[in-house]
Formats: sequence, C-alpha cells, structure tokens
Amino acid sequence: MKPENKSEKDHRHGHRQRLRNRFNRIGPHSLQEYEIVELLLTYVLPRRDVKPVAKELLDRFGSIRGIFEADEDSLTSVPYIKQKFTTLLKLIREINAIYHKQRAEAVPVNENIDEIVTYWMARIGDKKEEEFHVIYLDSNARIMKDESFPAQEFHFSGTIDKTVVYPRKIIEEGIRHKAYGIIVAHNHPNGSPEPSEYDKNLTRVLDIATQAVGMVLFDHIIVSPAGYFSFRKERLL
Repeated sequence: MKPENKSEKDHRHGHRQRLRNRFNRIGPHSLQEYEIVELLLTYVLPRRDVKPVAKELLDRFGSIRGIFEADEDSLTSVPYIKQKFTTLLKLIREINAIYHKQRAEAVPVNENIDEIVTYWMARIGDKKEEEFHVIYLDSNARIMKDESFPAQEFHFSGTIDKTVVYPRKIIEEGIRHKAYGIIVAHNHPNGSPEPSEYDKNLTRVLDIATQAVGMVLFDHIIVSPAGYFSFRKERLL
C-alpha cells in the first residue's frame, strides 16, 4: 500500500475537523448521511481516510438504520471495519435505550407513555427474534427501579414469530417486587404491530390474572419496524 504523504494527512485531519465543526455549530442537518457515518468512523479509524469506508457501508446496508441493524459478520466483511466499530454501534444503541428508560422512570407511565414506547422501540423494535418484556410499577404508576445497573428486565425470549409467555411467572415476579401494576411489551420482528389473536388472548389472561392478585395491567405495547400498537390507546384494556 502506498504510504500516505504529509499533505494527505493534513487534508484528512482538516476534513475531520471541518465535519466536527459543522456538526457542533450547525447541527447534524448540515451533514449528508455519508458524512455522519464518516464522523462516527473517525472514533475507530483514526489514521485512515474514512469517506470511502462510509460510502461502502451505505452502499451495502442502504442507510444508517441499515448499518445499525446489520449483523456483526456482515459489517466486518466491509474492508477496515473491525470489532471496535461493531462494539461502538452496540454501545450507542444500549446507551440510547438506557437514556429513554431513565426518562420514562422520571414520571408516572400514564403521563409519559410516548417515552416508554420510544424506549421499547430502541430496546427491541428491530430485534430479529421476538421478546416479551415486563416492567413493574409502584403505587404511583412509576417504573420500579432495580438495585443493579443497568437492570435486566424480566422477559421471555422466543423465535422469529412467537414467544411463549407464562403469566404465572409474571405474577409471581410482581408479587416478589410488591408491584402495584405492570406494563408489558413485545416485538413483531418482520411485520405489522397489529396484535394477533394470540396477543389479544394473552392480554385478556394477563388482565384477569393481575386483577386477581390486586395488580393492574396498565398496557400491552407491541413494537415493530413499522411502528407500535397500544392496547390501552386502542381501548382494548
């Protein structure tokens, strides 16, 4: 490989600084999509011209969303993309999810349903397999905080189109937490967020089971790449 000369190095560093300046002074709307990817790559490829790498990533995966949703093997098949970059993407996603959950914890869920929807969209909206999550609420309808950080939610993992959920385990965990209520969510990986008959039946079962032990099922939210569905919003709870 041809060694990089001084003028090429100076141009590269000047270009990076100009991108950062535009981002900081004007905002992300001042950058093209490939330039945002460039800026991200500067944190893992400090000694290389990142513009062709950014354009290759967008050519292969179509968009920034496509890059974030690509699996590690596909990403690392792009020249110069190594585990450091895939780790950075995972970290950004996890920080984003934690941020939105902590925002949702700040007020009662009935006053902040949009924030908890945003959290679940970030957490499981683009998962390749179904997951069913449960968040427990205190008597003020606030999310109950766990001692560990970041806490692992009580959840069930499934396949690409189904998750087997055990209501008894959900109730037992709620009793252990001395919870006032629950809000549950799951994802539809490859389709509409509209509920299936199984989803509707499960919601009815959970509603009856929570009432039987003095708890409240506040909502069942379904998320997918296409959006979300709220049982409470649609007056099904």
